[in-house]
Amino acid sequence: MIRIAIANQKGGVGKTTTAINLATALAATGFRVLLIDFDPQGNASTGLGVARSARDTSIYQVLIGKSQLTEATIATAVPRLDIVPATQDLAGAELELADMADRTTRLDQAIGQVEARWDVCLIDCPPSLGLLTINALVAARSLLIPLQCEFFALEGMSQLLQTVERVRVRFNPNLSILGVALTMYDRRNRLSEQVAADVREVVGDLVFKTAIPRNVRLSEAPSHGLPALVYDYRCPGSEAYIALAQELIARLPAPAVAA
Repeated sequence: MIRIAIANQKGGVGKTTTAINLATALAATGFRVLLIDFDPQGNASTGLGVARSARDTSIYQVLIGKSQLTEATIATAVPRLDIVPATQDLAGAELELADMADRTTRLDQAIGQVEARWDVCLIDCPPSLGLLTINALVAARSLLIPLQCEFFALEGMSQLLQTVERVRVRFNPNLSILGVALTMYDRRNRLSEQVAADVREVVGDLVFKTAIPRNVRLSEAPSHGLPALVYDYRCPGSEAYIALAQELIARLPAPAVAA
């Protein structure tokens, strides 16, 4: 199973939108995809049409050992795409995990029990660098960083990269950066152009060529419980995520592509 954490400690960068639509695009390509909603806000679950009343078993129960990952998994309306939903209970998980000896590897252990069921696992991380995100980075093998084209973008990414390096040294030497996805890009705005240029200068080819534009349809889709690729696959945002998925697939290990 290819395990990809989608993380940025800054909120409002399009992280969950990226997780939902990349998961949808990968499933449409033929991959069996599991999306783990690891954010207590549960936006990925809502964006894929999972009502809060249907989240009796969530990633919280899995994390504290009261449930198996397969028991918390829900099939979505998108063929080959399943989700493990999140609830507000997850917000208190860090306190409960703090006293556990294996507090940084709980998610890794849970995913390890279901390696053969899915081809790709995407983990939508919370907008913080706390114990939940550490769990995701320990469980993942690759990291995708959504980066909003705004003034403080590079500063936030620098903090995340420092955390990644600490996780590599202490817990997960196999963790690599799959790429940086520029989001909320506005060609009419000089700042977007400048931020994109600055990011490419700092991290080079790690930046995906495809930039996700600001797009109303991307913002509307979650309120309908649908990925933008299903809500309006012809809108500029959907077309951009399809192109981004193609780039992402090209960077995956050969066995996963063959699957």
